[in-house]
Amino acid sequence: MPGIDDIDAMNAFLADQFPELEQSLGGYTVVELSPGHLTARLDAGSRHLRPGGTVSGPTLFAIADVTQWLAILTQIGPKALTVTTNLNINFLRKPQPGALLGKGSVLKLGKRLAVTEISILSEADGEAVAHATATYSIPQT
Repeated sequence: MPGIDDIDAMNAFLADQFPELEQSLGGYTVVELSPGHLTARLDAGSRHLRPGGTVSGPTLFAIADVTQWLAILTQIGPKALTVTTNLNINFLRKPQPGALLGKGSVLKLGKRLAVTEISILSEADGEAVAHATATYSIPQT
């Protein structure tokens, strides 16, 4: 099955298959993709902040998980039931409110599992605020 190779199609797939993401995260958008790679943007505002005024860990985790999942779909197509089996995240510095970019890549794609990584960057200065690796189970359909 060919992967999803169009930004508008990927954003439409996400809205259709995961509508609650807009309520929980709000403002997450795919901005660039190619086979095995995907970049998404989130304008982190007041709803994404923790006490102290920095972007919360759960927000960064959500960016990491969704972006890596979608990077896999650029290769395998619209298999919505591809699920996270493991995700490890390192928080590198305090992210300030504003635009964040998640740059996800597929490191290894097998028949049943995919291994991915992501760097989450502050768009303002290009500095990494988090890095994560993950493994996803691919449904056999």
